[in-house]
Amino acid sequence: MHSFRSIKTLPILLPVLLTVSCTVGPDFEAPSAPKDTDSATAPMQATLRNSGDEGLKQSFDATVGISRTWWTVFKSEDLNALIRRALENSPTLSQAKARLVQAQEAVAAQYGTTYYPAIDAQLGASRQQIDPAAYGMPDVPTPGPFNLFNASVTVSYTLDFFGTNRRELEALRAQVDYRQFELEAAKLTLAANLVTAAIQQASLNAQLNDLYFLIDAQKEKSAIMETRYAAGAISERELNEQAKTLARTQAMLPPLQKQREQINYLIAVYLGSTPGQTDIPSFDLNRLCLPEKLPERLSSEIARQRPDIRAAEALWHQACANVGVATANLYPNLTLSGSMGTQRTNTGNILNNMNVWSIGANLMQPIFHGGQLQAQKRSAVAAYDEAEANYRQTVLLGLQEVANVLQAIESDTQSLRAYSNATDQSVKNVHIAELQFAAGGISRIELLDAHCDSLSQDLERIIAVAATYANTAALLQALGGGWWNTEENKDTE
Repeated sequence: MHSFRSIKTLPILLPVLLTVSCTVGPDFEAPSAPKDTDSATAPMQATLRNSGDEGLKQSFDATVGISRTWWTVFKSEDLNALIRRALENSPTLSQAKARLVQAQEAVAAQYGTTYYPAIDAQLGASRQQIDPAAYGMPDVPTPGPFNLFNASVTVSYTLDFFGTNRRELEALRAQVDYRQFELEAAKLTLAANLVTAAIQQASLNAQLNDLYFLIDAQKEKSAIMETRYAAGAISERELNEQAKTLARTQAMLPPLQKQREQINYLIAVYLGSTPGQTDIPSFDLNRLCLPEKLPERLSSEIARQRPDIRAAEALWHQACANVGVATANLYPNLTLSGSMGTQRTNTGNILNNMNVWSIGANLMQPIFHGGQLQAQKRSAVAAYDEAEANYRQTVLLGLQEVANVLQAIESDTQSLRAYSNATDQSVKNVHIAELQFAAGGISRIELLDAHCDSLSQDLERIIAVAATYANTAALLQALGGGWWNTEENKDTE
């Protein structure tokens, strides 16, 4: 009975035993954020000076937040609905969620091993026969076969004096953090890909619409020129030049139509659907809203907000904990165990009902493993160095991505201004040509030329507008997409 009480008090003594133990290996400290410099925000300031096109004004504001549902800034219900469907049905996200659950359950399993003893119950039955002569009792009659029944409870626990189990638990928790940030990065990438695809589709729709009008205008011009050629007013060379222009314009249609279909197939895959087997809305570039205020962030903020950087930090933390595991394996460990049970037989003698118990301790100290344990520690240290370098590289690449997007915004803003000015001038020319045609000052062909020039110019403006929308989405993605913000409906404007 005294031994059984000792076994029952083992779980109570474990926290006390752990408090007097130590945890070997380095303790992980979160890396400091990169220092902010004036050059980090220079592209934002330059863009602020260069922006200002009517209807597409944008500026940077450090007080503007980023919503977790950052794509709502484009104010398209069709786009919002698509992303909701994708977040629910994407196989990529399902994989990331399953990996997160695996990591969480691994932590739960290790937690039980670290802080609680293992308690097992065992039941057994066997048919046996004893030969007294084998025990030095030849004169004792040999009893007949009998049934032996065993019932026992075993308790064991390895004292974590040097922190092996706790370091393993720390490593698994870091793995959970990594999987969580990996999931957030997958959500961010999926949403950004859908926004970009919707913008591309809207751009292609607008380009095709202009192209249809351009082809109609050129067909009308070709018909007029054929009539004039028949009357001898123009040469065959002029007629052939117009036919060539029309053919080249018509040749632009199939590639754009193919791109639009491929974009729709891509959107379907993002939604977790078979290409061509789901309804994809048709997006209108003019119905997408470009946010006037863009979030401005410093380098230190970006490093804490991008999920890929936080994931790299979690891997670094895991590598640090693994160094502790490899170090602790060099030290001894002590395992306590105890059991109690009963044996019963059907012989009707002294063995009929016998209680048994045991309690013991096992100390294991590595002495010689052929250099294995030291090599494992050196390997863990090298893995730590690799994880640190990977974190630094991820930070640099993240800051580079933000800088690239800012530079693209600045460059494309200037291009958009130039294309918009050119389109405005061509629209004015069309208006003047219409007045002149109405007054009989120019021919129908000259009016059609003005329309064709305006449509051709608008095709370039559409591409520039789409680039501006895409750059805005890319910036919000590069800044982390607001995964840390739990207010789902908060708008960034």
